Amino acid sequence: MVPVNPGTILILNEMVRTLFKNSIWIFLIVSMTGCLEDSKQSDNISEDGSSDRKEMLTFWAESMILPGYLEFDSHMETLALRANAFAASPNSQNLGSLREAWKNAYLNWQKVEMYEVGPAEKYTLRSFFNIYPADVAGIESNISDPTANLELPGAYARQGFPALDFLINGVGANDQAIIAYYQEQNLGSKRLAYLTKLTIRMDGMLSNVISEWNGAYKEEFINKTGLDIGSSTAGMVNAYVLYYERHVRSGKIGIPSGATIAASGVPNPDKIEAFYSEEISRELAQTAQKSFEDFFNGAAGSKTGPSLKSYLNSLGAKDPSTGKLLSDYINEQFVVIDTRLNQLTPSLYNQILTDNQPMVSLYNEMQKLVRILKVDMTSAMSITITYTDNDGD
Repeated sequence: MVPVNPGTILILNEMVRTLFKNSIWIFLIVSMTGCLEDSKQSDNISEDGSSDRKEMLTFWAESMILPGYLEFDSHMETLALRANAFAASPNSQNLGSLREAWKNAYLNWQKVEMYEVGPAEKYTLRSFFNIYPADVAGIESNISDPTANLELPGAYARQGFPALDFLINGVGANDQAIIAYYQEQNLGSKRLAYLTKLTIRMDGMLSNVISEWNGAYKEEFINKTGLDIGSSTAGMVNAYVLYYERHVRSGKIGIPSGATIAASGVPNPDKIEAFYSEEISRELAQTAQKSFEDFFNGAAGSKTGPSLKSYLNSLGAKDPSTGKLLSDYINEQFVVIDTRLNQLTPSLYNQILTDNQPMVSLYNEMQKLVRILKVDMTSAMSITITYTDNDGD
């Protein structure tokens, strides 16, 4: 055996220890780098949330929006058929059937009016379907002139559900007078023609919207998963909040009661929805309110899916003043609004005339909800509100 210098042994041992320590450090560095990468990828998925939004957009499109439109379409087709039957034979039985179809279609409209995105926004469906009060003088003018252009903004209040309300409920003091209105020798046939023209036009516009949703637009809607202004989530949230602020809070309650800033406290009971069928005005508002709440909670008939509620929960969004989950806070405000709405008389017209304060109180509760949705919810979701107020908050 060759003798080994003790100094050499010490040097070798030191080299081994150094290599060992370096190996450990290299292993730790590599491991930590891998963990950081995994963590980074996981955080990106969580922060981006595009997969969650795609699931939500898919549920909205396939389980809420399109089925809602299809159900509404079946009622619109019935309305058009009943209008044709009444035009062919204006009698009390056909008038009653027409009114029933109009009411059912109007109630179903409340369930889809909030979906003013994509095709509905393109065709400005709301403007042609539900601008009230009806322009009575304009309707009579259009009856006299069959070539009148219904596409112009000035014609919005001469068509849609409010115009039909006038034509089947408001042209006479009773059924006999209404039927006589359509049997009048000089204008009777033109009046019937205008009535059927409006229902056919509405049914056709709705068919265009449904056709585009069934075509390329549905996939386009589902795949725009970002949060930028052009994304589907941002577009739907803006449409959703705007609808409630302008068309539920103000349109159904605030303007008729005089509670809005623009109304300056002066009640306008003649501006209620369904003025000539005032006994269903609360029911229309209740249907709209429930549909609005169902959309927030992802309630589509018997099933529940991804929603604004579940998305806010995934973000851990909380009400800044109470510390409650923001979705719970919103649902609590829904309950307050439902309670006050249900306490009103079926005729909002009579409610305003006899005791307007409950209408004003309801408006104030709806305004609280608008602030929560428009500020807290959109802030939590990193969504920009792109529309401007028309009467202030």
